[in-house]
Amino acid sequence: MFCKNCGKDIPDNSVTCQNCGASVGNPIDTDNIGYFFLGCCIPVAGIILYFVWKDQKPKNAKKCIIGALVSIGAGVIFYLVYILLIVGIMLNFA
Repeated sequence: MFCKNCGKDIPDNSVTCQNCGASVGNPIDTDNIGYFFLGCCIPVAGIILYFVWKDQKPKNAKKCIIGALVSIGAGVIFYLVYILLIVGIMLNFA
């Protein structure tokens, strides 16, 4: 990886340039919304990726876990409403 400020070669995991001190950031940690949808569609993958990436890619890891939690929460709410509707219908026929 090269520094965008001075052009010197720097290690891939650097946060700042060792030569000029400029902030390099983490180009791998993109904060991409696609990881939210991945976690939402496949919650198990979102949870696994969170624990794998929480130190190296914290923004992507956060998107994965939020997507997984939204998916799990929506599923729980769906099943609760379903059960309440079934119980309500059964009580009407009783």
